Amino acid sequence: MTPRGLSWLGIARLGLVQAAIGAIVMLATSLLNRVMVVEYALPAALPAGLVAWHYAVQLSRPLWGHESDSGRRRTPWIIGGMGVLAAGAMLAAESLRVIVAHGWVGYALAILAFSLIGAGVGAAGTSLLALLAAQVAPARRAAAASLTWIMMIAGIIVSSAAAGHWIDPFSLARLEGVVAGVAGMAFLLSTVAVLGVERGDAARVAAGPPSPPFAVALAEIWVDPEHRRFTMFVFLSMLAYSMQDLILEPFSGLRFAMTPGQSTQMSSVQHSGVLLGMVLVGVGGSAFGGRDAATLARWIVGGCIGSALALTGLVLAARYGPGWPIVGTIFLLGFANGVFAVAAIGRMMALAGDGGSSRAGLRMGVWGAAQAIAFGLGGLTGAVAVDAAEALTGSVPESFMLVFGAEALLFLLAAALSLRAPPRVAHLGGEVVI
Repeated sequence: MTPRGLSWLGIARLGLVQAAIGAIVMLATSLLNRVMVVEYALPAALPAGLVAWHYAVQLSRPLWGHESDSGRRRTPWIIGGMGVLAAGAMLAAESLRVIVAHGWVGYALAILAFSLIGAGVGAAGTSLLALLAAQVAPARRAAAASLTWIMMIAGIIVSSAAAGHWIDPFSLARLEGVVAGVAGMAFLLSTVAVLGVERGDAARVAAGPPSPPFAVALAEIWVDPEHRRFTMFVFLSMLAYSMQDLILEPFSGLRFAMTPGQSTQMSSVQHSGVLLGMVLVGVGGSAFGGRDAATLARWIVGGCIGSALALTGLVLAARYGPGWPIVGTIFLLGFANGVFAVAAIGRMMALAGDGGSSRAGLRMGVWGAAQAIAFGLGGLTGAVAVDAAEALTGSVPESFMLVFGAEALLFLLAAALSLRAPPRVAHLGGEVVI
């Protein structure tokens, strides 16, 4: 393996794995969610609870990361995790048939399926990020983070389009076929993409010191002030990032009288901004100071502050309603989110490899678990907070103002945490991951 690290082709191959993960997760969190509620008239709490459960299962990410550290190879964990993830998605589709026929047996099967989905994402995703941390050269980390996450979004878009095309006219058999097809193709694609990428790194990792027991290794990470602070940053920023997930479309309908189609388009506007922010950091991070960890930290702070300002714009939008440039405000929110998210991924990669790759998987697992907790709590917290605020104030505009304002405050707290301690390394060196 050359000193320059993984080639752009190699980075793109690992990005294909990230795209495959996004494609399968979309089936569980979006397609099956809609089918359960609309086509089968099941309580909306069922898919919501299953999605929350799959995030809860991802609290096991530190254990998966530690196991991949101990095994000295990430590839088997990536392929095995993708297999479990694909099997979980297919089992989730099959559980609908059992729910219709046998009731509670089907619900138990659905819980098992989403347990497999959470475990598969945890094993494959954590090991993938650890492999990226170990393989990507410092100068390419910002761009590599952008590329892999853009490819993940592309995977979601492609699988959504394919599923939407093939599932009509709807039937349970078509649903099972679509899920099996997407999951099977994603598994095959990720397997072919990852095979051979790790070959150059395996000998170096194997020559490193043996990994300590899980509890010991976890304690070592938690007593490190910078790693502990970064874990808190990941939790706060991702909590703020996800709180608007379930309330932005209702907000656009309630305050701006948008139709369901128009409010759904707001998600596209937001994700367009996210993509542009990711591209900016990917290009800017490589061409304009991306090797300097302090510069990457400034991208993080700028993205968090920008997100807080955009959320302040949403507070004003809730206050004034029609006439406020809501589309531009949501685009700016997505743009700032994309900037901070990719910069944080680059910083995460640098910290994960600090001191050797033998801890990269566990470190990525800890931060992945913090992210999973935040995502699981964020959407639910935002929705519950809007209802609670409306009950207290009796005002729809004020309820959204309070929640958007709280999100802005969380982003400012995350920015402050990121500023408290400068990075320990002068360059984004070592082995890193997202």
